[in-house]
Amino acid sequence: FFNKEGDFNNLTAAAYHKKTHLLVTGFASGIFHLHELPDFSLIHSLSISDQRIASISINCTGDWIAFGCSGLGQLLVWEWQSESYVLKQQGHFNSMVSLAYSPDGQYIVTGGEDGKVKVWNTSSSFCFVTFTEHNSGVTAVTFTSTGYVVLSASLDGTVRAFDLHRYRNFRTFTSPRPSQFSCLAVDSSGEIVAAGSQDSFEIFIWSMQSGRLLDVLAGHEGPISCLSFNPMKCVLASASWDKTVKLWDMLDSWRTKETLIMNSDVLVVAFRPDGKELAVAALNGQITFWDHENAAQTGSIEGRHDLQMGRKELDKITAKQAAKGKSFTTLCYSADGQSILAGGLSKFVCIYNVKEQILMKKFEISCNHSLDAMEVFCVSREMKDFFCGHGTTSLSFTNCDMSYRHFKPEIRVTCVRFCPTGRSWAATTTEGLLLYSLDSGLIFDPFELDIDVTPSNIHKTLSQKEYTMAIVMAFKLNEKKLIQEVVEAVPSSEVDVVCSSLPDLYVEKLLEFLASAFETSCHLEFYLIWAHKLLMLHGQKLKTR
Repeated sequence: FFNKEGDFNNLTAAAYHKKTHLLVTGFASGIFHLHELPDFSLIHSLSISDQRIASISINCTGDWIAFGCSGLGQLLVWEWQSESYVLKQQGHFNSMVSLAYSPDGQYIVTGGEDGKVKVWNTSSSFCFVTFTEHNSGVTAVTFTSTGYVVLSASLDGTVRAFDLHRYRNFRTFTSPRPSQFSCLAVDSSGEIVAAGSQDSFEIFIWSMQSGRLLDVLAGHEGPISCLSFNPMKCVLASASWDKTVKLWDMLDSWRTKETLIMNSDVLVVAFRPDGKELAVAALNGQITFWDHENAAQTGSIEGRHDLQMGRKELDKITAKQAAKGKSFTTLCYSADGQSILAGGLSKFVCIYNVKEQILMKKFEISCNHSLDAMEVFCVSREMKDFFCGHGTTSLSFTNCDMSYRHFKPEIRVTCVRFCPTGRSWAATTTEGLLLYSLDSGLIFDPFELDIDVTPSNIHKTLSQKEYTMAIVMAFKLNEKKLIQEVVEAVPSSEVDVVCSSLPDLYVEKLLEFLASAFETSCHLEFYLIWAHKLLMLHGQKLKTR
């Protein structure tokens, strides 16, 4: 049918809904058609993107159609009868580089290599505004202390301020000579904006109110890698590839108050929330802590081995050897200042205790083996031939070439930030924007989806040994006899597992049931095991509520 139209070459995705005889077809040009079968009458066609439609899905009633455009990272849900969007979301279609939390922790702003600045809602996980004014990659983003203004620095030579009330770019800061800005900081009052240049080695200071350039700080002999304002004092710390961290005093007409000499190129600098300590990460993989008032080093962490670099597909050296040249590229103190979060060119994010200088926890951000540098040991066919001398295979390097048809993006963490509330943290990675939280209320609960809940289905679920699901279904029906039957059918060895996977909503219901069961049941020890496990796992959460 489409061949007659001459469109068949462009067809990229299709879906058919049996009940309503609806055929949805997507094309390389971003257009989709809706046809009614069997007589192929066109209901409507629409262009939703300028990229190819990669996948289509229709919901069970046939009212909503979901489209995915992989080129732009778009997800659209379209209600075809009312011809309106139910959902429209788009990520950064290049990697995200930077992120920042709003002061109340409700929003996250991200900047990407695609030049876009996006603001996300942390509770719904949706992006609600996108700013596209930058002409080149965004290198840094931040919120002001009010939480209503977002600032972004870019390689296009501008720093832009966006208003979250009216969603507009109300200030654009530029330098006298065009410079590529690599980092950004705003002071605690929100009045002073500073940006570091990676080509002229200077730091530019502007006034937020007037938009005027106030000062240009020169002194570094290499690209500026990071800027950070002291939250409590008028002091700006700047890190550079010239192996120094400089402290500039705003009240003393921006004179250099102190210069801290490092052993290696400095990549990132961060003040503790109380402003009394400075953390510095350098190219040699070390994180050092400084009392900046007295220019004295108070401690250091050797973090290279914790990064645990993966081995790329065509690396000639082992991951262990490669790790010697790796370092942390992003740091952030926790809200209480007792621990520090660090990430870099690796699939791990590390949390260290600052006082004890030990690793507290390591988070693995991805298990996706379609990304490069995921394996610690690599036994690819080409490597074998290369090292063992078998056959005459020559080692091909096309896998690393971006112009080659297939290349693997390398796993990395570009930015980590703690939420000001101290309950969660976020990271921008090759996999996207990831949020880690102590509050399991943020976790999507699939048990709330409509399941055909009947006693026979509950018994069937029990026989398949899906105990948690069976308990949830029994509570949905809310028949005491059935709940008792399901709970008593769980083997005592499985109680621990069931309690840990039970959604919060049902923990309270189960505790209420146990309280009443203690009065009448003869299975006292069995019910005590349940109560003990539930309170050990969920007691803290119940207490805070």
